Amino acid sequence: MKITNIKDTEAFFNVIDNCQGKVELVTGEGDRLNLKSKLSQFVSLANIFQADDAIPELEIIAYEPDDAKRLLEFMISQ
Repeated sequence: MKITNIKDTEAFFNVIDNCQGKVELVTGEGDRLNLKSKLSQFVSLANIFQADDAIPELEIIAYEPDDAKRLLEFMISQ
């Protein structure tokens, strides 16, 4: 799933932390980073925030249907 224009990164990572299953970020090179890992979250943010305060677009994979729903609800509410 593609997620765009994330302005509140703290709330975004709170949603990720509350997911029950694995949630991965797919990098431009096709690598997959476990977003439930704080180290991966830090590395992701360092690479994404090169010039902006918002995350323009991410491709993530949520393995549990409830987690995908939770992420979709977050995107709708922001």
